[in-house]
Amino acid sequence: MAVVHMRKRVSLAAPTTEPEYLTPDERRAAGRALREKVPRGSQAGWSTPADRGDPIEILKASNEGRLLSLVPIRFGRMSESPFAFYRGSAAIMAADLARTPASGIRVQACGDAHLMNFGGFMTPERNTIFDVNDLDETLPAPFEWDVKRLAASVVIAAQHLKLSDSDAARAAAGVALEYREQIANYASMRALDVWYDRVDLAKFEKIYADEDLLSEARKRAQKRLEEGRRKSLPEHLYPKLVSVQGHRPRIKDEPPLIFHPTAEQAPGMESGFQEAIAGYRRSLPDHIRTLFDRFQWVDAALKVVGVGSVGTMCGIALFLSSDDDPLILQIKEARASVLEPFAGKSAYPNHGQRVILGQRLMQSASDVFLGWTTGVNGRHFYIRQLRDGKISALIEDWDARMLRAYARFCAQALARAHARSGDAATIAGYLGSGRTMDDALTEFAVEYADQNQRDYRRFVGGIRRGEVKATVEG
Repeated sequence: MAVVHMRKRVSLAAPTTEPEYLTPDERRAAGRALREKVPRGSQAGWSTPADRGDPIEILKASNEGRLLSLVPIRFGRMSESPFAFYRGSAAIMAADLARTPASGIRVQACGDAHLMNFGGFMTPERNTIFDVNDLDETLPAPFEWDVKRLAASVVIAAQHLKLSDSDAARAAAGVALEYREQIANYASMRALDVWYDRVDLAKFEKIYADEDLLSEARKRAQKRLEEGRRKSLPEHLYPKLVSVQGHRPRIKDEPPLIFHPTAEQAPGMESGFQEAIAGYRRSLPDHIRTLFDRFQWVDAALKVVGVGSVGTMCGIALFLSSDDDPLILQIKEARASVLEPFAGKSAYPNHGQRVILGQRLMQSASDVFLGWTTGVNGRHFYIRQLRDGKISALIEDWDARMLRAYARFCAQALARAHARSGDAATIAGYLGSGRTMDDALTEFAVEYADQNQRDYRRFVGGIRRGEVKATVEG
């Protein structure tokens, strides 16, 4: 995963090995040396391989193990636009990225670093920070895979907003530039300073050079902050999701998006999921376990979320400490990362553990209730608080300036996450100080966005021909 900062020197006088320190300059030199094997220019562009898999077949394969009744909702959400399709087709791009030249520099990759998987959320200290906020696919992998997926998502978002081709390319170039400059900054920082660094909303000033844009961004951010905090409050969540039937609170059924599963769908329901809750409890740190023990399980239901997760066993669980003191946890099924066939298997026996430990490594602060467990049926899950101040971007009315600024903010957060798990000096050495890698990544993003358009047309055509069953909501 991370590039080791030590090298082994074998002594002829003894059978032991002694590590030798590598300076930041030596690690940068190692990164520069990688350009000989994998030139930065080779990262440019994208052309469809003749033996590329059918995108519909890849998507169908990713449905294995999902609730088949919900798969049409997944495909219906993906059919809304090429941007929505991109969000749900991480498996397609993972296979494509594996065909591109690999730098050899591995980090804890997000695995699905598109524009909408970044956002704000509240830290345990109740401050709001900006970070990667969806790590279902996280796995050690080449750093550039994340940067390419983010840059391509920016171009696809620009197309969704009907911006010009030049605006789309400028936004992607901004991602590459911001990532490179931030990695260079992290390469010169002390290890502890990198670890403690956070991308908080006060850093808007460093991203938004235009005063009018800064003022607008502040207003939007403040509005979203207030909305996120309000929706996270128990007095908002509890009545919205829970009704009292007799003396027993129960999560409201709103099929097909929220519903109580059958015993066949969710084995363990009869026992109140005691085994799964016990497993989750064991995954918590001791001090959080003490806090969790103050709450008692009351009810659980399945809840459809997102785009790519639709059809997996995702739900919410209600716990109470007292009548007016609820804890609502989100439960998400963790399946093998889409990167696994190409980057190697996870080191962890439970994919929920893979997600949580990757999240703790990449994020500068994480939910205190993060944990994992295994269901009676052998499915893996990770658990966190529902919402907890989570703020996602609403891009529908953005102009080119807002998209560029937000994309740079995402690139900054991605660079910080990679600097925590990988070696910023080696990455900086490979990237260099010029625009060579920026141009290569921009070219890739633009051309891959065209590939996404072709895949989307193939997908929509498959729906029309009956190859794919899709349900459009509302």
